[in-house]
Amino acid sequence: MPEAERLDRFIARANAAYYATHDPFADFTTAPEICQGFGECLGLWAAVAWDQAGRPPHPILAEAGPGRGTLMADARRAIRAVAPEFAAAVALHLIETSPRLRAAQASALGDGAAWHDTLATLPPGPIFLLANEFLDALPIRQFVRRGAGWTERHVRDGAWVERAAADPPATCAWPAAEGTVVECSEAATGFVAALARRIAAQGGAALLIDYAAETPNPAGSLQALRAGAPADPLEAPGEADLTAHVDFPALADAAREGGAAVFGPVPQGMLLARLGLPARIDRLAAGLPAPRAAVLRAGARRLLAPERMGVLFKALALCHPASPTPPGFAP
Repeated sequence: MPEAERLDRFIARANAAYYATHDPFADFTTAPEICQGFGECLGLWAAVAWDQAGRPPHPILAEAGPGRGTLMADARRAIRAVAPEFAAAVALHLIETSPRLRAAQASALGDGAAWHDTLATLPPGPIFLLANEFLDALPIRQFVRRGAGWTERHVRDGAWVERAAADPPATCAWPAAEGTVVECSEAATGFVAALARRIAAQGGAALLIDYAAETPNPAGSLQALRAGAPADPLEAPGEADLTAHVDFPALADAAREGGAAVFGPVPQGMLLARLGLPARIDRLAAGLPAPRAAVLRAGARRLLAPERMGVLFKALALCHPASPTPPGFAP
């Protein structure tokens, strides 16, 4: 019988295989694919953050998990039109491990981008980083309350295996009912902590957008999409996209410990409204045929509406401690 594999290692292996061999956008749609104004707003957010930082020389514009390159293509188009000084100054760097997706990004963005497997290999300098639905795909661990203690979930032959937890997270010290699942993502907090240390030391800012429930799910949030439909996350590893809700309070704590100033999280709809998405869509729609304008407006509503993506998705900003409040995060 094969050895049971700890859940985070199972997820890392499964998602690496999935992204290397599948078009994930056949299974789900992200905000940049829904509305071009999303990437445009985020690109201008980075330009304003650079201006607020005193326009440091040799800035890096980076994206973690760039998908098909749609967000960055929209961001760069808006930056070139509205903030040409930033456009002329920045170097573009993308964090992406999938050769398949790197090829799609190169097609969307043309020349001038550099790719990296990790944040650690980006060149030094002030960084202005965007990440949309990147953290939710990073591996998680799950701990289950059993009696007076905790077990940790492993996977073997498509089924759960529970073993005594050797190092449960601090949240496992809180009272919990039998069977309660507590999740933590060392990969996500590690990424954010490293990003915060870099921003604190070298300057810059980061905008992280992802989905998270208002309260943790006591049954856990791990989910899978296969062929556009919900699937068993333990079945056929590498054939489905595995994600989990992002723990924004834990990320904020990791960022503060890394030395960055932290703003948010705020709901995505609120952020986009403050960044001017509705007005941007009105301007774009005014020059389009009625059917295309209706599609554009419908996409924006999907991103903004509280009952759609406007509240489920949250935004967290990281800045150098000396920087002012970034766009969209003022009370």
